[in-house]
Amino acid sequence: MGEQIRTVDVAEVTRHIREMCIEANHFLSPDMESAMRRAAETERAPLGRQILAQLQDNLKIAGEDRIPICQDTGMAVIFLEVGQDVHLTGGVLEDAVNEGVRQGYTEGYLRKSVVGDPLLRENTKDNTPAVIHYEIVPGDRIMITVAPKGFGSENMSRIFMLKPADGIEGVKNAILTAVQDAGPNACPPMVVGVGIGGTFEKCALLAKKALVRPADSHSPIPYVRELEEEMLAKINGTGIGPGGLGGTTTALAVNINTYPTHIAGLPVAVNICCHVNRHIVRTI
Repeated sequence: MGEQIRTVDVAEVTRHIREMCIEANHFLSPDMESAMRRAAETERAPLGRQILAQLQDNLKIAGEDRIPICQDTGMAVIFLEVGQDVHLTGGVLEDAVNEGVRQGYTEGYLRKSVVGDPLLRENTKDNTPAVIHYEIVPGDRIMITVAPKGFGSENMSRIFMLKPADGIEGVKNAILTAVQDAGPNACPPMVVGVGIGGTFEKCALLAKKALVRPADSHSPIPYVRELEEEMLAKINGTGIGPGGLGGTTTALAVNINTYPTHIAGLPVAVNICCHVNRHIVRTI
């Protein structure tokens, strides 16, 4: 007797994504909220403290008045972990996801930031299509992560195709280079997602996924955890500070994901996100 197959109507996916797009743009996730609170307590520069207090006021007003926490409501990046024992009915999953984004951004009065062609640049007027990453996993559930990604910080992201001989020092240097080049443009305090290993595109995906990991979590691999802690300390020692105006809080978290790679390569991606680092997760 095989596994029990669970049927899910794709309209359910649409409904959740609609709600999640609106929620992610109005409220900070709990992990980011506590990271911001911690930063306000530990920041040593008076101007830095003032800016962090202003950012917290902004978040409070956004929540109370139901206005977006940032005017750049982002391009919708969606991770779908689909259990292999789920049977989807009622339409095409990709269409259902984009319909959820369309409803969320139009009915939620969120800024439409997507152009249909990267060079012709005509606005699609509903923030679709989303960037969707699918993963088939065991079980009969669908885990949805919605992460609206603003482009002030996205534009500051980098890929470095290092040589194996560059080693861990090369990786540290790459991360610091990306952060220092980003400076105030990434709306610090930032969250730094890093992907090490795989291929050109895999390390970028690892870095993007690192951003949606809870800000207070660490890699289970001891040396990677140490690297996360060391890089956070080094980044906060750059003096870029909140708003890029100086201080001891340049990053709220450094999250690093690793993956096996080829004997001849050491790909490193640094995907930076601003202080709101919007993400929301639901399981259906």
